[in-house]
Amino acid sequence: MGERVLAAMSGGVDSSVAAALLQEQGYQVIGVTMQLWPRDLPIHHEGGCCSLSAVEDARRVADVLGIPYYVLNFQEVFAREVIDGFASEYLRGRTPNPCIRCNEKVKFGALLHKAQELDAAYVATGHYARVGFDAARGRYVLRKAADAAKDQTYTLYGLTQAQLAHALMPLGDLRKEETRALARERGLPVAQKRESQDICFIPDHDLHGFLERRAPEDARPGEIVNRRGERLGTHRGVAHYTVGQRKGLGIAWPEPLYVVEIEADANRLVVGTQDELYGHALEVEALNWVGLPGLEEPLEAQARIRYRSEETPARVEPLGGGRATVRFRAPQRAIAPGQSVVFYQDDLLLGGGVIARALEDRNEAPPQPGTPAAHAAPQGVRGPSLHHTR
Repeated sequence: MGERVLAAMSGGVDSSVAAALLQEQGYQVIGVTMQLWPRDLPIHHEGGCCSLSAVEDARRVADVLGIPYYVLNFQEVFAREVIDGFASEYLRGRTPNPCIRCNEKVKFGALLHKAQELDAAYVATGHYARVGFDAARGRYVLRKAADAAKDQTYTLYGLTQAQLAHALMPLGDLRKEETRALARERGLPVAQKRESQDICFIPDHDLHGFLERRAPEDARPGEIVNRRGERLGTHRGVAHYTVGQRKGLGIAWPEPLYVVEIEADANRLVVGTQDELYGHALEVEALNWVGLPGLEEPLEAQARIRYRSEETPARVEPLGGGRATVRFRAPQRAIAPGQSVVFYQDDLLLGGGVIARALEDRNEAPPQPGTPAAHAAPQGVRGPSLHHTR
């Protein structure tokens, strides 16, 4: 019997095939579904990875494979590390990505800890990414999946070397249609199951209702102003908006207006035209490096500011303290604080961090005592930007 693996099974086709492939490779596979559904929300019976139907689907797959299967309670850690952080970020006028936090703190955090308690060498998931040890770099690295349309390395940039050393992602070399074909060949009952694109703990898609239930005192109306500070209207609480949003502003104007900045402390939205959404630089914080040990000098890379955005050439300039300035060679639409910017060289994931703010002009760099001034922007790079529509 090979090494023991805890396979995270969400009840979908990807995690089911991952478990099947590892079993065929000789691993001792134990299937587990993480019970994440918050105690303060009604039980969800259908749909995403938090639902009761997902548990039943995962159990049926485990029966077909003949592997042990358990449901493990991770409600408290999920609520603390993912849901609470998600809500607090929105209430600060930021736009978080809960999947990144879940991967880091739950799937490869709390679940890995449980795996080690059960003498399992690895945690396996159905992520589309390629993980391995690069001897030349002396590091575990993540590379993009063979299926570019399914690549999930963007949501995995927060993983540490210790986590990657115990991670298996057997779908990295497969395309989605190949995964479904493998499921059909093995008689898995989820072969044709559709994918869920929802935020798993908001299955009714009512983000604003979710936030208002958690913090009703923060749904405070406030001013909507333009860049000149002129009042144009009233908003219904900053958590209802994100940078780049056009709908729901309630402003009559000769041309379309978009949210270009959220001043949560002042409870104010700043709006502007389409042109004002674009910019060339941002500050990133909470950096985590995967493909290299750290950043000591400026780096040229491809950068992505949202999960589905196009990559663009950028210069990353270290500021110290897990922060950097990122200057893009082409303007980016709607740089949204709270989202993540992730860096690549070819198919190698270098690392990433959380967008702190868009910068106002090509030479602006936040002051940092004891660190040198920011390097001049490369030729052709100008000012800021801001998006992520709800």
